[in-house]
Amino acid sequence: MQVKTEIIFEYKNKYQADTAYRSLKPDNMNFVSSYTQNNDLICKLEGDSLRTILATADDLIFCEMMIEKIIDFIDGDDFIEGDTP
Repeated sequence: MQVKTEIIFEYKNKYQADTAYRSLKPDNMNFVSSYTQNNDLICKLEGDSLRTILATADDLIFCEMMIEKIIDFIDGDDFIEGDTP
């Protein structure tokens, strides 16, 4: 049985979505197909079992939560798009 799902993460702006995409890319290779569209990061998961998809989704969501916390921390320090932290 082939299982497919899509998870969409919404950000305040395209810069944040692109940052999340680049941050997750190394961890997602061969497991998740992802791309940005406007302020969204869209992740498509596909596998042979529901258990595998759920484990991958859990890992993806945990990693994204860490990225969100970093983005919030940087925004709290008046980080300006394009600046180097």
